[in-house]
Amino acid sequence: MFDFKELFVFDLANNHQGDLTHALKIVDEIGNICKENKCKGGLKLQFRDLKTFIHQDFINDKTNQNISRFLSTQLGWDDFLKIKTAIKKSNMISICTPFDEVSVDKIIEMEFDVIKVASCSANDWPLMEKISNSGKPVIVSTGGLIINEIDQVVSFFEHKGVEFSLMHCVSIYPSDIHHVQVGFIKKLKKRYPKITIGWSTHEDPDNIDIIKVAYAVGAEMFERHVGLANQKYNLNAYSSNPKQINTWINSFLIAKKIIAGDNKIIFEEEKKALDKLKRGIYTKQNLKSGNILTIDDVYFAIPFIEGQVDSGAWHDKLKLNKDIDKDEPLLISDVRSVKKEKNLIKNAVHNIKGILNEVNIHLNPEFEVDFSHHYGIENFYKTGATIINCINRQYCKKIIVQTPGQHHPSHYHQKKEETFHLLYGDVEIWLDGIKRNLAPGEVCHVLPGVWHSFGTENGCVIEEISTTHFKDDSFYKDPNINKCKLDERKTTVPNWGRFFL
Repeated sequence: MFDFKELFVFDLANNHQGDLTHALKIVDEIGNICKENKCKGGLKLQFRDLKTFIHQDFINDKTNQNISRFLSTQLGWDDFLKIKTAIKKSNMISICTPFDEVSVDKIIEMEFDVIKVASCSANDWPLMEKISNSGKPVIVSTGGLIINEIDQVVSFFEHKGVEFSLMHCVSIYPSDIHHVQVGFIKKLKKRYPKITIGWSTHEDPDNIDIIKVAYAVGAEMFERHVGLANQKYNLNAYSSNPKQINTWINSFLIAKKIIAGDNKIIFEEEKKALDKLKRGIYTKQNLKSGNILTIDDVYFAIPFIEGQVDSGAWHDKLKLNKDIDKDEPLLISDVRSVKKEKNLIKNAVHNIKGILNEVNIHLNPEFEVDFSHHYGIENFYKTGATIINCINRQYCKKIIVQTPGQHHPSHYHQKKEETFHLLYGDVEIWLDGIKRNLAPGEVCHVLPGVWHSFGTENGCVIEEISTTHFKDDSFYKDPNINKCKLDERKTTVPNWGRFFL
């Protein structure tokens, strides 16, 4: 599989000026920048078979700037092959945009790594058909395409089994900041979650802000036109020289450090700073061992000292393990929690609701929740699952949520037949001793009488569709679970249990 993520595409376009020596100099300069910045770079050429690409009646048409530009910067196929060889020698990925079918054949013949589809060709279906049969990974620019046209491109390449990615692009040369609309990248990522989405840019080469914003909203691949200006050749308003490219890449690297990722790290210096402002729990009066504390027995004040119970951990089911004097700090070692099980389930409610919000799964108010805790509530986050009962008629639907590291023990049903459909995350399912790892979108069918268990490494959301569920129809491999009453291995509440927990 080709990895499009964090690929920088440097488009040479016609900036070679029809001069092989000039082109090789650009390749060398860009290759050195990629090496210095340790970035995955790809240098892109553009192929047009001008004998067939331009209608012969218009070959001398001076009013069409594109025709004049293509003819004045024309290179032969042998020269292009030399440039492609130099790209590979510079340890860059070789990429090429074909504008006609002959050019696709040349790309295959020269063994380029990747084909890039220009925005103007993204709905050129004869050319797209030819590209889809090349066997090459494909990058598609989407300038000028509305969303249903992008849907067609995605569906077409998925149907053809092509490895591909999309570039959000605005085909205005150069683009002003009000043209770029990088927020659209968020929509593309949400609509096509399995596809790498990039940003193909034509803004002012000195602008280093837009790449930061594009990365922040989800772009994972970037493209920019490159060239060299000298006494002989000028550089257009949307192409970057090597110095500007170096600055542009470094701007991305800064943004990457700032954003860091979606898993929050709590730094030790942050914790220490907050602890200085945190309130600890102190006693209002002399208290005896065995007392269950009430709000009237304590007060909250700074400083918070190491080992103390902080105000955020207060609840009215704390029992003293020892006598404690007035105005003394309440230490963690001084108390134990009474009926902490309900607090653990309350915390689980917040956790599960957060997961469902994150993956955009909505429930109507009429549901029931089973918190399965086969080896005690205190072990819920190790052995258990949250089972949301949506419908239970002749057919049944449930949403099963497991947090990272949770496992549901082996059991079977005599009556119920069920199908698991993984909506999010990862799940490992064992069916009569055979392991299956599901990816999102995959399903697993469980017949009555089949031993099955399931667990997750990073967390998961499963849709279960089954025949009618019966409360006495789960038989566990561990006899100790079978000995438990239903309410000993499950806490069941209507909705999220706001009046029951």
